[in-house]
Amino acid sequence: MKVFFYIAFIIVIGIAIFAVQNSEASPVTIKFLIWQFETSLVYTILGSIGVGAFIILLIWIPRAIRSSWQGRKQKQDITSL
Repeated sequence: MKVFFYIAFIIVIGIAIFAVQNSEASPVTIKFLIWQFETSLVYTILGSIGVGAFIILLIWIPRAIRSSWQGRKQKQDITSL
């Protein structure tokens, strides 16, 4: 588990360095369906990473809950034997 945290920390540091290096870039225009707005490239990068992390959490949380329930049920089965 520690290895996962170290890898995640290295990735976060890399993203932060990438965002800071691109902080002086010209503004970008984001278009989605009927919306259109201009923002800094840093906010675009960090926002897309944040949305991606949120989507991953939405996928991961139900699996973690299901796994926890299965583990608890297996422990109860073992103790009843």
